[in-house]
Amino acid sequence: MNQEWNDDDLEQKVDLRLWKKLLQYTLKYRKTGTTFLFVAFGLAICDLCFPLITGNLISEIEEKGGNVDFAPYLWMYGCATFFLCIFIYGFILCAGKIRTHVSYDIRKDAFQQLQELSFSFYDTKPVGWLMARLTSDCNRLSNILAWGVMDFIWGMMLMATISTFMLIYNWKLALTILSVIPVLFVISVYFRKKILTTSRLVRKANSKLTASYNESILGVRTTKVFVRNEENLRDFDTLAEGMQNHSVHNAILSAVYLPIVLTLGSVAIAVILAQGGHYVTLGALSVGEVVMFIYYAQMFFAPVQELSAWFAELQMAQASAERVLSLIESEPEVRDTEKVLAKIAESGNDGHTAEIGRIEFEDVEFQYRSGPTIIEKMNLVIEAGQSIALVGATGGGKSTLVNLLCRFYEPTGGRILFDGIDYRERSLTWLQSNLGIVLQQPHLFSGRISDNIRYGKLEATQEEIEEASHLAGAHEFIMNLDHGYDTEVGEGGIQLSLGEKQLVSFARAVLKQPKLMVMDEATSSIDTETEKKIQKGLEKVLKGRTSIVIAHRLSTIRSADRILVIEKGKIMEQGTHSALIKAGGKYHDLYTEQSMRDIVRIDTVMGS
Repeated sequence: MNQEWNDDDLEQKVDLRLWKKLLQYTLKYRKTGTTFLFVAFGLAICDLCFPLITGNLISEIEEKGGNVDFAPYLWMYGCATFFLCIFIYGFILCAGKIRTHVSYDIRKDAFQQLQELSFSFYDTKPVGWLMARLTSDCNRLSNILAWGVMDFIWGMMLMATISTFMLIYNWKLALTILSVIPVLFVISVYFRKKILTTSRLVRKANSKLTASYNESILGVRTTKVFVRNEENLRDFDTLAEGMQNHSVHNAILSAVYLPIVLTLGSVAIAVILAQGGHYVTLGALSVGEVVMFIYYAQMFFAPVQELSAWFAELQMAQASAERVLSLIESEPEVRDTEKVLAKIAESGNDGHTAEIGRIEFEDVEFQYRSGPTIIEKMNLVIEAGQSIALVGATGGGKSTLVNLLCRFYEPTGGRILFDGIDYRERSLTWLQSNLGIVLQQPHLFSGRISDNIRYGKLEATQEEIEEASHLAGAHEFIMNLDHGYDTEVGEGGIQLSLGEKQLVSFARAVLKQPKLMVMDEATSSIDTETEKKIQKGLEKVLKGRTSIVIAHRLSTIRSADRILVIEKGKIMEQGTHSALIKAGGKYHDLYTEQSMRDIVRIDTVMGS
């Protein structure tokens, strides 16, 4: 478990700064908010009317007996009820509208941030962690920032109007009710820390559980092949049991806190009943006035109970708030500098030519965070239009070198120059819009094959898609499918073989017509005959373009302008295929060994 996973739970108190930032999502909708203030005030006034009408009615009955005219009271009750219904409708409408907007805005900002964050962020955050942020955490926050805020405004308005009226009418009875507030505050402070601690444990356990779901679904085939069903279930049970224990503890604390609030309210009402009864015997108050005060006391503690419930929810949502805001406020490690952004704002580009010419690595070094150095003092020059092949043992730094070139990561030492300019002085959009990448494990999105190819150029016509497919060697297999280019590939391209997915990703990269083509083991799952077709197509596509190829199948890179043998982050050998073979070094050994394995494999197949 990495440190960053655990760092999400370091805060030990409600962070008002954090909630102030999140409240901006609610305050964006000022028109709806202003309408709600009017609704909340109207609702408070309507609530205030009922005890007043009831108290006056009881006092009049006490005074006049059966000679009371009930018609005015019926009309007052009817009018108050009518307006109460209207204001409740407005309350629900405003709160529901704000909740929908806030939920949308939080998820949109979080998803947009995920698109912009650097690869290094995803190196330390499991998919389950991210999914929990965008689903359950966002849902909880939107409830707090809409219904919670609305209930708080309504509750404070109602309590303020009731308190004002009671203090004016009889300040002694009013203080009896208000004296409970300090006690309630002390209790709330005590439970705050308890509930907040357990809620963080619940959210943390939920993240682990979601991650387990995700990994189990993605690895279901491996699980079945290795008959790991029972072991996986035991591991899942351990995580689920941990979450259950934390959730039960959290629920118990909330269940204890709310009854205490109710008890305090009941005690205050009992005191009012005794004290008010005493005043009645002294003739200082009428029975109707005492009933009115009891009614007001019940109403006063109704929002207190509601706000107490939201306060408990606020403690539990604190962990969600921390994590969602930490995601939204995460700064990409690789991003445009202020200087570049200023140039883009001024002229629409970074101020340099759009072409990709000479590429230079000057004493480039790289290490992942505090890990070992992967690339060490590398110097390399790639001329425009050259085809460069990278070979070597797994873990030698080939893919890291490509990631640095594509600026998915940036060097921790040295510089990478494009036409003599440090690429950190160029915009990310410029570089990555000129990139075409085909990976060993290509990713396809749910949808049709044509949609996946068009991903490289959204405005492409069907003719352009088919032309790119021809060049990439994908057209033939696509047309053999039942629905051709309209064939659904399924989630992650599950309906296609790995080789077919690679061909589609080739077509996608070719359609983009990039100035810099990168292929990382791109033909590893493609048969030799198809690979020859792709090579012929790529000769046309890559003409005049710079290309970087990582290959284990050395027969595919014989025509490269230069082959680099990479080991332990250093260039051990470089040159053309023929020159390296003549040199008799590492490349010669690798090529000879692989050729012998191919001969043995062919003989084995022929013999069988």
